[in-house]
Amino acid sequence: MDKKSTLKSLYHCVYKLSYHLVLVTKYRKKVITTDILAELHKIFVNTCTLWGCELIEFNGESDHVHLLIECHPNIKLSNFVNNLKTVSSRIIRKKFASHINKFYNKPVFWHRSYCIVSTGGATLDIIKQYIKQQNIA
Repeated sequence: MDKKSTLKSLYHCVYKLSYHLVLVTKYRKKVITTDILAELHKIFVNTCTLWGCELIEFNGESDHVHLLIECHPNIKLSNFVNNLKTVSSRIIRKKFASHINKFYNKPVFWHRSYCIVSTGGATLDIIKQYIKQQNIA
């Protein structure tokens, strides 16, 4: 198995939890520049590390970003995502204040909602089929 598909262990469990997270700027304003995207990458890597998670892949466009994250089973995803948004918003608004203030009058950056989808190597149909094929010998 390669690094991205290796199972991890924690106390009494073995796991591989990957999530695709999409964050959108407030009002879908096209505020993200190349420099902001690079800074967001640094912020997300650092924040993930502090939470014991790993940022596997990151990219975005002028009004949204995509993160592929591996997390451990002890974190509460909503708290983690809110921390990612809060920390990144605060730093970006401070570091790029003159640019951000052209788009927003209030101290905002991200839309309050987000999209998070669990990911895996197998489709749900394959997993269902595998479970159905289990039987007692």
